[in-house]
Amino acid sequence: MSESPDTHRSPNRTTTTGSASEGEPIRRSIEVEYWVVDGEGRLTEPEDLVDASPGVEREFVAPLLEIKTTPCETTAQLREELFTRLERVLQRAKKQDKGLVPLGTPIYQGLIEDLPSERTRIQDRILGEDFEYVRHCAGTHIHVEQQPGRKIDQLNALIAIDPALALVNSSPYFEGTYLTTGARSQLYRWMAYNSLPHQGRLWSYIEDTAEWEARLERRYEEFVAEGVTAEVDRETTEACFDPESSVWTPVQLREEFSTVEWRSPDTALPSQIVRLADDIVDLIDHLRDAEVRIEGDTGRRTEDAIVLPEFSAVEEYVERAVRHGLSSDAVRQYLDRMGFNASSYAPLTHQIDAGEELTVAKTRELRLEYAERLEQDLSRARSTTVD
Repeated sequence: MSESPDTHRSPNRTTTTGSASEGEPIRRSIEVEYWVVDGEGRLTEPEDLVDASPGVEREFVAPLLEIKTTPCETTAQLREELFTRLERVLQRAKKQDKGLVPLGTPIYQGLIEDLPSERTRIQDRILGEDFEYVRHCAGTHIHVEQQPGRKIDQLNALIAIDPALALVNSSPYFEGTYLTTGARSQLYRWMAYNSLPHQGRLWSYIEDTAEWEARLERRYEEFVAEGVTAEVDRETTEACFDPESSVWTPVQLREEFSTVEWRSPDTALPSQIVRLADDIVDLIDHLRDAEVRIEGDTGRRTEDAIVLPEFSAVEEYVERAVRHGLSSDAVRQYLDRMGFNASSYAPLTHQIDAGEELTVAKTRELRLEYAERLEQDLSRARSTTVD
């Protein structure tokens, strides 16, 4: 039977799995960012919190701290490492009357200072005022190990399930005003990179590695050219950025780490992040023996296939995920068809009911409330042994 014109079968489908043999675990890692606040709910610098554990680093803005895991083979290992590192940071933070806030934005206006960095200076010059939007974003990155012969399928699958960002939307506010259900995603994708839309928005499916590399080169040249226009020395930009590090599109092949990276989720409670990472790896693991094809606009996951919707349909699901989150029936049904259990998630953004405008006092109250919820979530997760 011939294929219909709107059906595309993956050119990366293989009959063998190479080193990804049946039962071999797929390694995964997490990077999660949290806002640091003092005992009054004001943003503050982490200072020596970064020394509390391995894998803890400063981010490019002063009040943001990042916690990373190493590549882990199982959910249990990932959970243990993330939770242990987070606990060590929280123990030190408590002694200093500080907390970590699991919200995708700091939710109120105010100056957020950059740490000194040539890379940041260049981005600031190129993006201009729009770079301010990036300073208000705290997110989660999930890395999944590339599988021999299937990394393009992995990339395309993660592009297709990008609407899963709705599962952990954690803040609807920007500068004290209600923006949208997934405020961070709107800031990052559609506002910060408005002048360079290819740098920050979701890219369409690709056919092979050569196409990916060509896209990176084009985007890199655009970025360098914009730097020249902004009176940034070309050699300086090229010294600070390469093609892979000059794009912020939500799904990326990371040859440096041999992973496929999904950068879309907000920061969230640690148990939510681990659950999401587990669901993502489960999808990627299904690629071992499943056919991947692109057709129609609904998408589905079956025992022997993963059917990705046409990219135009994915874009519509993504927009609903950002605008409405899990209150969108279309998003919930799509994620369920793709193998997620949307009803098992409770995104924080749907729980924050503070009105259209926030006062300074309400902002600080919310930050402290969610810093406490993070500690409670970690404590509950520690008391549960589920893999």
